[in-house]
Amino acid sequence: MTGQIVVQFLTGLASAASLFLIAAGLSIIFGVTRIVNFAHGSLYMLGAFIAYSLTQRLAAGTAYGFWISVLLAAFVVALIGVVIEILMLRRIYRAPELFQLLATFGVVLVVQDAALWIWGPVDLMGPRAPGLDSAVDILGQRLPEYDIALIVISPVVLGLLWLLFHRTRWGILVRAATQDREMVGALGRNQAWLFTSVFFVGAFLAGLGGAIQLPKGGADLLIDLNVIAAAFVVVVVGGMGSITGAFLAAILIGELQAFAVLVLPESTLVIMFLAMAVVLVVRPWGLLGRPMGEHAPGQAAEPLLRPATPRARLAWAALIGLLLVLPLIAEDFTLTLTIEIVILALFAASLHFIMGPGGMVSFGHAAYFGLGAYGAALLATTLNTPMELALLAAPVVAGLGALVFGWFCVRLSGVYLAMLTLAFAQIAWSVVFQWYEFTGGEDGLLGIRRTPWADDRIVFYYLVLAACGVAIYAMRRMIFAPFGYAVRAGRDSRLRADAIGIDCRRFDWMAFLVAGAMAGIAGGLYVYSKGSVFPDEMSIPRSVDGLVMVLLGGVQTLSGPIFGAAGFTWLQDEISRLEYWRFILGGTIIGLVLAFPQGLGGIWRQIEALIRRRRATGIEAGR
Repeated sequence: MTGQIVVQFLTGLASAASLFLIAAGLSIIFGVTRIVNFAHGSLYMLGAFIAYSLTQRLAAGTAYGFWISVLLAAFVVALIGVVIEILMLRRIYRAPELFQLLATFGVVLVVQDAALWIWGPVDLMGPRAPGLDSAVDILGQRLPEYDIALIVISPVVLGLLWLLFHRTRWGILVRAATQDREMVGALGRNQAWLFTSVFFVGAFLAGLGGAIQLPKGGADLLIDLNVIAAAFVVVVVGGMGSITGAFLAAILIGELQAFAVLVLPESTLVIMFLAMAVVLVVRPWGLLGRPMGEHAPGQAAEPLLRPATPRARLAWAALIGLLLVLPLIAEDFTLTLTIEIVILALFAASLHFIMGPGGMVSFGHAAYFGLGAYGAALLATTLNTPMELALLAAPVVAGLGALVFGWFCVRLSGVYLAMLTLAFAQIAWSVVFQWYEFTGGEDGLLGIRRTPWADDRIVFYYLVLAACGVAIYAMRRMIFAPFGYAVRAGRDSRLRADAIGIDCRRFDWMAFLVAGAMAGIAGGLYVYSKGSVFPDEMSIPRSVDGLVMVLLGGVQTLSGPIFGAAGFTWLQDEISRLEYWRFILGGTIIGLVLAFPQGLGGIWRQIEALIRRRRATGIEAGR
């Protein structure tokens, strides 16, 4: 028993090695550029694939050939990271930070299909490291020699990073930029090349992490999204920008996962998110992190939200009129797609309600969409509840979930708040995924039928249109009510809002409740539109879809989520039948971010601003 515990402990340390490498790179990039880089997992994946190709040609059964391949793969990934930074991110550093996140998500999609085209869909098994291809006996238990090598590598890399950041001029500049990057620029340092060099180091570490895990896990097309969630957890638990904190957090997460396999196998899906939730509730800025201010350095205040202009009201009236007559002119498929677009528009608008006016980014908003969906579905399947009552219960169930989760989340801010929402969402997803007797597990709940009067597609279309329209309009009214102004005041300056007597935390909590309930309405309607529900509806990809819709449409406009949901859903449906549809979708997202950094909803604002400038120029010329 002692031998098993010791070996399991060492296995946890080995698993922490590659996790530390990718987390350290992510932490370095965020510390300087303030970019939450979704594409960091793609760099990790590329490290594994490139290392596989190089080991097939260079290793030739020799130890030095294997390690040269690993280092060379990391270097190639670092160059790819530099190309991404120069060609894309450097062009949008002045854009809102969340749009930079959207651009990196586009990179994720492009890299996925590029890897599919180059290496194919089959999982690749990595070669064993020459000289480290056997196991050693420890108290009667066998431990792979390569695990011992990994245990040695991570503290060596930590030591080298410490020397790099504390004993070199470049490292001192990077640490200074982490504290105040505007001041570094004011001192005459070239920020552009500093950012590029930081991206090189961060991408190198990600590529190295993917390359060294090749003999243990191989290379496949899913490791990018799987590892990025774990990397975010490690970075947040350790403290944003702290490499030592990332090292300690990687060990903590590695050990928890290693021993969870022995003690409680059912918890392996969620153990790291539970750990992150506990750490953030006790210490909101992580183990070795520092409290973050209201805004990142240099972040501009949000523009003032204004009621719709007469021209905008006319455009909305025309759109509503088109939607009302659509069943008379559209085919069944178009009507079905429009139903999905309208439902997802409500889902995106509910997320925007806390992201835009509230300034609270959520990485786990699908939890409330899923809670509403499962609330309605379980009532229908277990109690034979009529559709009308099930739809009324959906926002109640989702709102209760938002009330509980939001109580903890509103105590945090920035990335820490976003990651805590992700933790709660993953906890809810794991319950739904594993509670087979009640929720159906991964098989989901099927056979959910609509009430006879709403069984007709056109009738249901009008029901969805009315319910979602009223919900979206209600949120818009709340934004321009005293409640909305109080929430926006807390977003723009919490200190001033507190000084005039606004209980910002309470208003944020209520905003969470409203957003969760509205997402629950969307979830309940989605169940009856599909006739089934699966755990995917509250998983990370669904939350990412919501983020993409909001960011694509524009956080700084109230109409943005609606346009974003329509554009994203329509584009995804149009190209999903193609072989490399992710490449096209990712490239389109990147192009839109570069062309319209304020989102699709901001195009109209840009046009109006251009018209005003031209009018002003004409008046001046007339004088």
